[in-house]
Amino acid sequence: MPSITRSIRAEDYQDVPRAVAVMPKTFAASSHTERHFHPRAQLLYATAGLMMASAEDGTWVVPEGHALWIPPRLPHAVVMHGAVAMCSAYLAVEAIAGFPDRARVIEVSPLLAAALAALTREPVLYDEAGRGGHLAALVLDEIRRAPETKLTLPLPNDARLRRICLGLIDAPATAFDLDAWADRAGLSRRTLTRGFRRETGLTFGQWRARARVVRALALAADGVAPRQVAASVGYRSIQALRGRTEALLPEP
Repeated sequence: MPSITRSIRAEDYQDVPRAVAVMPKTFAASSHTERHFHPRAQLLYATAGLMMASAEDGTWVVPEGHALWIPPRLPHAVVMHGAVAMCSAYLAVEAIAGFPDRARVIEVSPLLAAALAALTREPVLYDEAGRGGHLAALVLDEIRRAPETKLTLPLPNDARLRRICLGLIDAPATAFDLDAWADRAGLSRRTLTRGFRRETGLTFGQWRARARVVRALALAADGVAPRQVAASVGYRSIQALRGRTEALLPEP
């Protein structure tokens, strides 16, 4: 690959002999990728718009200024809400020792954002002993330090609990309480609550609140009016939804 080439094909970055290879790309609203994986790890950074990614073990919302850490070879699909501009950093496996082995949404610091932007202006085959190499090292260090956000919907392995979760993702405004969901799944209240905590690390109520906020962020990015967004995810007022959203999103 010539050093001046900046492809928008992910496969062109998987064998680049550099620790970090970055690819800026834009997507039209409502576009999506089919489920796929990369040999390298990926940092999927939303510079504009909002993305929702899904995999076997979870769903993640990635609003502007956030990024999704994706371990190597994890099959995932992405849906764009609103027009999306993103920057993917593909990281060599040997460069990510000690990094998380599960996908997570992280805060993107101003330093990480600047380093990624600067690296897109370097050749793909940047000078490892020069500016490009220093930027790549900074990118790796900032990803390693970045705090995880709460914009994750972990999915349980138990088939009955998973059906409940998928039902809540599809219809977050559903008014069923915990007992009603337990009855529909053929579980006792105690089994459901213990299973949710064990497999997701969240209570049923916490998980449902996240599911509602995740859908609300996607609807807002699609241009839906605030009152309609709140009603669509089961809140009676914009203020109630805003309070839940502020509890999940980090302070700007």
